[in-house]
Amino acid sequence: MSIVEKIKEVEAEMAKTQKNKATSFHLGQLKAKLAKLRRDLLTPSSGGGGGPGVGFDVAKTGVARIGFVGFPSVGKSTLMSKLTGTASEVGAYEFTTLTTVPGVVQYKGAKLQILDLPGIIEGAKDGKGRGRQVIAVARTCSLIFIVLDVLKPMTDKKLIEKELEGFGIRLNKKPPAIIFKKKDKGGITMTNTVPLTNVTFDEVKAVLHEYRIHNADITFKEDSTIDDLIDVVEGNRIYIPCVYVLNKIDQISIEELDLIYKIPNAVPISSHHEWNFDELLEVMWEKLNLVRIYTKPKGQLPDYEQPVVMTQQKNTVEDFCNSIHKSIMDQFKCAYVWGASVKHNPQKVGKEHVLMDEDVVQIVKKI
Repeated sequence: MSIVEKIKEVEAEMAKTQKNKATSFHLGQLKAKLAKLRRDLLTPSSGGGGGPGVGFDVAKTGVARIGFVGFPSVGKSTLMSKLTGTASEVGAYEFTTLTTVPGVVQYKGAKLQILDLPGIIEGAKDGKGRGRQVIAVARTCSLIFIVLDVLKPMTDKKLIEKELEGFGIRLNKKPPAIIFKKKDKGGITMTNTVPLTNVTFDEVKAVLHEYRIHNADITFKEDSTIDDLIDVVEGNRIYIPCVYVLNKIDQISIEELDLIYKIPNAVPISSHHEWNFDELLEVMWEKLNLVRIYTKPKGQLPDYEQPVVMTQQKNTVEDFCNSIHKSIMDQFKCAYVWGASVKHNPQKVGKEHVLMDEDVVQIVKKI
């Protein structure tokens, strides 16, 4: 029996099992079993066969990577050509793009890599089409644009979300506030700082039993679900911000456009006429959460033309120095900072100081 057939079998059993106290242990086991089978599907055993597929993985350039995901023929290639000036083959038929096409867009001084991924089809997470390679590249992105056709029903949005969820990508979510620690003995202990309405101790035991974990400490710091616990135990989930790009608005009425604006995290555009690109780029910048730092040589004005762009996770003075050149930290004495991250302008800071967007930094070296 293949993995896909096993997954279908488990899903069918979950569908016909009623949810109540008596079945919670069984349902917990089934959910964990499903997560394990999905993991096996993602990382197939290294038998014979060909390589990973031609032209899929692309060398990372720029500060952040944005992936265009969507069904075939929704206008991903046209949008990318207009944004970056890179020619990705465009056609009025489905499956025009067959490999990943990279391009670069310059915005607010930052170099951002944009990937036009081939169209995915329903069932991609089960290995249909080239979906597995497409979504594997999507996992490496800092932001995902799900490109949708306004004229097609919004069920497409749900289908793509389901395919990405099946690959361990969580869209617009934060990692669950669950602390999970394995130990050598003492059984399973579960504590919670908030009342739990979705999880029982039996379900937690069932999930851990399926993973052959019999000794562990689990702390719930929010009202999580059993799926959140499975995500934490699996440990290979990726949390990526996402924007829904609703293309082809030139073919709908104003009333329909007003309805579309009510969808959260959505930006309506027309890639053919280049409508609403400025809002799309602004939303993209917000979601990426990048930090621009301007350099200031001693006795000169700050250089506002070419900022050093960093991510929110790596934005200390030390990271700033390393992104200019690795050797700067060897001679680093202190830094003077102007901007939102300091109380006084300028303020003398050390290498641990956390910088904020549009700060100006002057580095002082040891003599």
